[in-house]
Amino acid sequence: MKTIFHITSAQQWQQAKILGSYRADSLDSEGFIHCSESQQLVKVANRFFRNQKKLLLLFIDTDKVTSKIRYEEAEVGELFPHIYGELNIDAVFQVVDWESGEDGLFNLPPEVIN
Repeated sequence: MKTIFHITSAQQWQQAKILGSYRADSLDSEGFIHCSESQQLVKVANRFFRNQKKLLLLFIDTDKVTSKIRYEEAEVGELFPHIYGELNIDAVFQVVDWESGEDGLFNLPPEVIN
């Protein structure tokens, strides 16, 4: 099993559980859902989610995702996983709370390290 990760709000995830699938805002604006691999998480969180609270980190089993996943360059020389379509919630096998620290920055959750 290969795992990729997506950062979202608790509110968006609750809505996805009711609807049965997850749609990030970027799916409408860019055509895909942004994801990361474990080594990219802290950099992405600190760049785009600094000082934010009530975030969740979704652990996604790529073998269970029904939409197409493409690895595409988002920064020079670095490929990021993008999900082209809605994310079926049964592909998400773990969800952890993830908030920035007092300094507004993120640290890798212990669940990702293990």
